[in-house]
Amino acid sequence: MFENLSDKLASVFKNLKGHGKLTEKNIEEALKEVRMALLEADVHYKVTKTFVAGVKERAVGHEVMQSLTPGQQVIKIVNDSLAELMGGSHCDIDLAGEKPVSVMLAGLQGSGKTTTAGKLALYLRKKGKTPFLVPADVYRPAAILQLVKVAGQIGVPVFESSPDADPVDICRNARVAAQQQGCDVLIIDTAGRLHIDDALMAELGRIKQALTPSDILLVADAMTGQDAVNIAAAFNDALDIGGVILTKMDGDARGGAALSIKAVTGKPIKFIGVGEKSSAFEAFHPDRMASRILGMGDVLSLVEKATEMVDVKKAAELEKKLRKNQFTLDDFKDQMLSIRKMGSIGDMLKMIPGVSNSKHFKNLDVDERELVRIEAIINSMTPEERRKHQIINGSRRKRIAMGSGTKVQDVNKLLKNYTQVMKMMKKFNKGGIKSLRGMLPF
Repeated sequence: MFENLSDKLASVFKNLKGHGKLTEKNIEEALKEVRMALLEADVHYKVTKTFVAGVKERAVGHEVMQSLTPGQQVIKIVNDSLAELMGGSHCDIDLAGEKPVSVMLAGLQGSGKTTTAGKLALYLRKKGKTPFLVPADVYRPAAILQLVKVAGQIGVPVFESSPDADPVDICRNARVAAQQQGCDVLIIDTAGRLHIDDALMAELGRIKQALTPSDILLVADAMTGQDAVNIAAAFNDALDIGGVILTKMDGDARGGAALSIKAVTGKPIKFIGVGEKSSAFEAFHPDRMASRILGMGDVLSLVEKATEMVDVKKAAELEKKLRKNQFTLDDFKDQMLSIRKMGSIGDMLKMIPGVSNSKHFKNLDVDERELVRIEAIINSMTPEERRKHQIINGSRRKRIAMGSGTKVQDVNKLLKNYTQVMKMMKKFNKGGIKSLRGMLPF
């Protein structure tokens, strides 16, 4: 996400940092390029105009002009301004009210409401809530079945509704069922249309009046750019939405919708969808997103992802094994699986400060299938081979390769990587962090 904009801004700021002292002319030239970069990213032209004017007002001042690092000062101003543009700080979902509270998901067809309903349910369950999914789209063929399937995949209860029923009645009956099952949040997957029409808005208005939801979230496709902004404005006028969930952010290299919605509608982006998996769903933090756009990484989000996946008990056991040099191939596989659960390796690398704009990582092609191959190879080994890799001779390597559907070279590569990790851990245990300094590639 934001790849094109990040590249262009990185180029602008590289030139800016090359000046020992900045003049008003330098700043104006840089901001012209920033303006073009934002417009090419499909940011609303009025938003762009206001943004650039605000940055110029703050940048052409005594503090920047007299600074020993004027380029860095301008970057900080742009970073802060981008965060403010997107809302300043994270605005969480509103779940206030008598339980079970209702959360309405609204949006056009194709925006991803049904899959987002499942993602939101999984997110809330991790936060200690007990969500209940409600299929209220009685028009789209198989919409109810799709939500039932999504609910089954993530293990969340779902109301069994009929396509012949009235959507308002479905929601009322679902609330009673949720109370009986001890659920505290109803997530309502409402109907959509290919285009905004009066009938759709009237139906959503009836559901809102019947349930008085604690939050109404518009689900919008980030890849539609300014259309997403216009759709958000129309839904907000009709329903007074509480916020927006932008889907398909992983496929949007421009990011214009994310940068324009708050400024145009006054309503915050609360969540973003960043992939097809149920777990590919994140709370939207404007300050962290601004840092990602400017290539400064997002360590907090990376730590949060890792914390969600870490089993504290297993981590303690692993630490003991590493200290005693008992890190087996089974342990190696477990670590690979943990990494896979966290999401795309490429996306994780971009969260590390400096990596996204680093020439060493810029064109790095991370083959996610490599982790699948590693798992298959280790699964093809006997328990003894996983404990004692030294016994894996030539004939065993051939057998393992055949059993895993890979080549002997793949098996050799895995064993080489594993032994290198073991050597590194051995050095770390003996000499501490200082002994690793010479092994680092930077």
